[in-house]
Amino acid sequence: MPDIVLATLNAKYLHAAFGLRYLLANLGELRPRAALAEFDISQRPLEVVERLLALEPRILGLGVYIWNARETAAVVALLKRLRPQIRIVLGGPEVSYETEQQELARLADCVICGEADLAFAEVCRALLDGAEPPARIVAAPLPELSRLRLPYEEYTDTDIAHRLIYVEASRGCPFECEFCLSSLDIPVRTFPLEPFLAALDRLLARGVRHFKFVDRTFNLNLRTSRAILEFFRARWRPGLFLHFELIPDRLPPALREVIAAFPPGALQFEVGVQTFNPEVAARIHRRQDYARLEENLRWLRAETGVHLHADLIFGLPGETLESFAAGFDRLRALRPHEIQVGLLKRLRGTPIARHDAAWGQVWSPLPPYELLESRAVDFATVQRVRRFARYWDLVANSGRFPRTAPRLWAGAPSAFGAFLRFSDWLFARTGQTHALALPRLGRLLEEYLVREAGQEPAQVRAALNADLAADSAEATAGAAPEPPGARRQRRHRAAAGGGPASRPG
Repeated sequence: MPDIVLATLNAKYLHAAFGLRYLLANLGELRPRAALAEFDISQRPLEVVERLLALEPRILGLGVYIWNARETAAVVALLKRLRPQIRIVLGGPEVSYETEQQELARLADCVICGEADLAFAEVCRALLDGAEPPARIVAAPLPELSRLRLPYEEYTDTDIAHRLIYVEASRGCPFECEFCLSSLDIPVRTFPLEPFLAALDRLLARGVRHFKFVDRTFNLNLRTSRAILEFFRARWRPGLFLHFELIPDRLPPALREVIAAFPPGALQFEVGVQTFNPEVAARIHRRQDYARLEENLRWLRAETGVHLHADLIFGLPGETLESFAAGFDRLRALRPHEIQVGLLKRLRGTPIARHDAAWGQVWSPLPPYELLESRAVDFATVQRVRRFARYWDLVANSGRFPRTAPRLWAGAPSAFGAFLRFSDWLFARTGQTHALALPRLGRLLEEYLVREAGQEPAQVRAALNADLAADSAEATAGAAPEPPGARRQRRHRAAAGGGPASRPG
């Protein structure tokens, strides 16, 4: 039985606990005495506890995140009732800030705040030697990245076959956006390039085809980002899929050249626009060149096969429904394949709460700590936009209705306003935001377009039948497992006629 068990509750089974693999890889001489146990938040806490106790650990390290905080608190409370002698060490962003205020942290024997790659091993050595940790709350110093053992050998063959493989070339963010934890991670640090690329090469040799980079600003260091893209470009093969988070207003010619060389479907870029309101952006210390951002997105859509996923945040201090709608329409005109609308969250440690008094911000006390209302948007409006975001994902982002969905806003002065009207109607009609099966959603779309929007029934039915037939054919044909998002990408490419004819040379 392992002396040390590292565990977490992932949001879904397909996610792999990247941070825990760093801890495992950097345990040094303790690595043979450690094991990894992953769960997901759909599992009952008692079942998780039963499996953990069966491993009989002396030390249990738990990764705590915004999506698993409640479930982890239940697991820790049960463990302390059943086996109080097990030393519980917590880490992760959820317990790294405002630590003393959390009941979960008070239940633990030790909490490591910050990047625990090396600090966890030190705490384990002390506990296994019969000593106490250096402190109950340990503030881990930023590790020198060149000292870290890379975690990629900790991915098992099962992980590679069934899970999302995360990698990172850098940590930190140079920007100071007040809603984001990454704004606290200054300076930006880069992993030594040659060992990192060698690790990627080994993953490719083991069959990894989908790499999700967790760098918050992948294109900040242009030399590094170009080298990584050229590395994959030279090793391109069918099925390769790379996800990057990019600074949207930073895309110089040297980077454009290598991006354009990838075939359609190989690259996905997530770009955080968040707001088009310059006054709101300045209020939260977000620096963004909007003209350059728009030019870059137009180029990506016109000249490359990149799949574009763009983010907007609703509820930023001073952002009204009207100004958010204008920003949404401005972004939609740039034609990203997906627009994700997220509600503003008060993540622990972020300075967004400094606007509470001025803007009357009221937050949910439960994870993920979303905004409930403010002076700019009342509770009812927040709820309307919450439903809008869910329905937009089902109807527009999913790519399942490429012919039918545009009819919802065709000819309207505002796509946001038109879809919000549909969203209000759909909720009034169903009372649901989940468990809407595809055939039923199709019937509801038809009903709205014909009865409420007054569109020609035969034309609506023809568009809807074509969409449903294409979706059915795709489901029948798709036998091999695909990386998350690949099916959406394929639908979007098919709707656009296949995209630019870039080919690997």
